[in-house]
Amino acid sequence: MLRFIAPAFVAIGALAPFAAEATSSCGYASHYGRGDGFAWRTMANGQPMNPEALTTASRDLPLGTKIVVTNPANGKSVRVTVTDRGPFVHGRLLDLSYGAFAHVAKTSQGVAKLCFSLA
Repeated sequence: MLRFIAPAFVAIGALAPFAAEATSSCGYASHYGRGDGFAWRTMANGQPMNPEALTTASRDLPLGTKIVVTNPANGKSVRVTVTDRGPFVHGRLLDLSYGAFAHVAKTSQGVAKLCFSLA
């Protein structure tokens, strides 16, 4: 019985959020990895968190997914890979690495309205 239930749960849990997720979305994103204790800690993909790498955390997108994040206010874009889970702050769409956020917005902002689409 457990063998039957576990694969069904994994299949539904793994595919349902991604299937429900649009191929593009806009919302508030923040940055992490510098000055917050997350630098070099193990991410969900098993690798250390490099604050300068072009990565992001997403609650719904599968690990390894490549997306293009764009700041509609200035037109700047960056291509990032989903390597971690988060953000864990209500109302945030993505948590970009410090380096990725710096490509599209001023890091002093902390939070910016950004859009993403699948790469």
